[in-house]
Amino acid sequence: MRISELYNKNRKTLAFEIFPPKPDIPMDSLFSSIEGFKKLSPDYISVTYGAGGSQRGRTVEIASKLKNHYGIESMCHLTCVGHSVQEIDDLLAEIKKENIDNILALRGDPPIDQPDFKFDNGAFKYANELIEHIKKTGDFCIAAAAYLEGHSDSKRLSDDRRYLKQKVDAGVDLLITQLFFDIRLYFDFLDRCEQLNIKCPVIPGIMPIFSARIKTMTARSGCSIPARLVLMIDKYQDSPEDLKKAGEEYAAYMIRELLDGGAPGIHLYTMNKLESTVNILKLAGLR
Repeated sequence: MRISELYNKNRKTLAFEIFPPKPDIPMDSLFSSIEGFKKLSPDYISVTYGAGGSQRGRTVEIASKLKNHYGIESMCHLTCVGHSVQEIDDLLAEIKKENIDNILALRGDPPIDQPDFKFDNGAFKYANELIEHIKKTGDFCIAAAAYLEGHSDSKRLSDDRRYLKQKVDAGVDLLITQLFFDIRLYFDFLDRCEQLNIKCPVIPGIMPIFSARIKTMTARSGCSIPARLVLMIDKYQDSPEDLKKAGEEYAAYMIRELLDGGAPGIHLYTMNKLESTVNILKLAGLR
């Protein structure tokens, strides 16, 4: 099923994001958690794609298992970093063969071990080029990333908005935001989308704070942390369990406020943590 159909029905959706285990870790370590995620009745689950395509085989395998074994609608992440047109086409054919209808199309991050990586090395340099190609290749529902505070590579916010419009015009059915922690940013972003005549659903992506490492993650992504959260992290940085609990409570607070404010759904970055996902949804009153 095309995920865009869910939003056409004007219902609040719940989606999870999971990531493939490292190559030296058996897949059973993840599949044992999927039964638990399924009990939470997500509308769909997206599966990430490692930096430089490092996990691409496992991404399709997991998305296929979700859809064809567990009966959960799935979304494959697909990046264009370093890939040839033929490699992209082979992946699209594999995704279609596995009965997967939904793709999150991304430029992607360079391989971790290649600090001087050149994005020109692949067939597609930007996400909008990948989206245009997918649109020509098959009848997929295409999602794209939205950066509420601008992509870290964009020199101006106005440039970032222009690139976003290019992606949407290339054939995007819905947008999923990268992590953010200030709810006002989301609703301000919706206003800007309206000014740009972007009409597709914008789904807020919620990243729970599980440890003080979130500071490093936000530094890389260009995402800001509100002062109240900085104080919270500093307060509990020597008590990991208390910090995780406070992070779950804040994620639940964001979910409630966003849905009450009119967000069409929630995309929860679970970090493969089933117990915390259960706690967050209970605190938010969703499950």
